[in-house]
Amino acid sequence: MLRFPGQPGQPGQGPLTPDDIVIGPLDLATRVDEALNVQAVAFGLGADEIAVRRQIVLRHLTFPGARALGATTVGGRLAGFVYGMPNDRAHWWSTVVEPYLRGRDHDGWLDDSFVITELHVHPDFQNRGVGRALITTITDSAAEPRSILSAIDKESPARGLYRSLGYEDLVVRVLFPSAPKPYVVMGAPLPLRRR
Repeated sequence: MLRFPGQPGQPGQGPLTPDDIVIGPLDLATRVDEALNVQAVAFGLGADEIAVRRQIVLRHLTFPGARALGATTVGGRLAGFVYGMPNDRAHWWSTVVEPYLRGRDHDGWLDDSFVITELHVHPDFQNRGVGRALITTITDSAAEPRSILSAIDKESPARGLYRSLGYEDLVVRVLFPSAPKPYVVMGAPLPLRRR
């Protein structure tokens, strides 16, 4: 497991402090409500959206190869989480993005890819390397040669993080049913680039 001290840029040396973050496996099914609370705060979701996402997360966890990591404080608070799985063209997400990717000759990215399904860090813990540690750690154990994800199609710290890791825009202005904003699909070869 990795750990990150409360002071940005300091290596994880010496005894743990209350602000240290430990990155490790997360039993997402057991901690789904806590994780979705992090997502609600980080992503600005309401109770109705969270109720729908809860069922989606629990269904995703039944897919072959699905796994999750958490960023947890020494006191046990969940500061962030990531989960993903090997991509399957039959999954709902793939069926939505496939026509967009095909239109740009990028639909091959749906094969042999590890998809980052969700990555969220509570605002209290952002800008400390937590998101970077979560995504690089989960993809380091992927058997697939590349990774794909979707993000809101606007310039944001999250999109900047993905670019710094080697993700590139494959297609923009992807519209998901009932999503009010367009998304971008991004892809990167694995292992991810380190900075």
